[in-house]
Amino acid sequence: MSTETTLIEPFSVSIDFAESVMVDPDNHNIRRASTMSGYYADDEALEQLIDEGDDPLHYETYEKHVPEQYGHLLFCISKIQPGVVGEEFFMTKGHYHTIAHTGEVYLCLQGEGLMLMKTSVGEFRYERMRRGQLVYVPPYWAHRSVNTGREPLTMFCVWPADAGHNYGDIATEGFPRRVLLRDGREVIQ
Repeated sequence: MSTETTLIEPFSVSIDFAESVMVDPDNHNIRRASTMSGYYADDEALEQLIDEGDDPLHYETYEKHVPEQYGHLLFCISKIQPGVVGEEFFMTKGHYHTIAHTGEVYLCLQGEGLMLMKTSVGEFRYERMRRGQLVYVPPYWAHRSVNTGREPLTMFCVWPADAGHNYGDIATEGFPRRVLLRDGREVIQ
């Protein structure tokens, strides 16, 4: 692991709280339903949603460029749309960090949902997300956000810049529990 850190100029970022977005981001990443194949339990429902819904937006992130080096912090605004695939609430893909011994902080700005967390040895936890709630994801825990509300679930996220993202293990392993909408209620199964 390199401990070289580039000196950069301080800067500030504006957040539009009415729209829950970062103003003038360097990166605006968009995940549509078509990018979520294999993550939901009901593949047919996902295909139907894509066909009927013109490939709806699932979630997006807004980021400023910061060197992905030791000592720096990356941050973003993550915004997950409300909706379901079959019975399953819209969610992010979820990830471990490439450098597994790094944590992450999520501050909920709008909406409601869950932060699902798991370890590679089978431990599972979740924390509720609602406006003003901060969730700390410790090192070694994979994490996935799920929107269980009727409005976008928007979070401010901060993590070590050299942590990296490991989506591959989640694509292979999945999560041990799913969050479903059954009879108008949230069910964790």
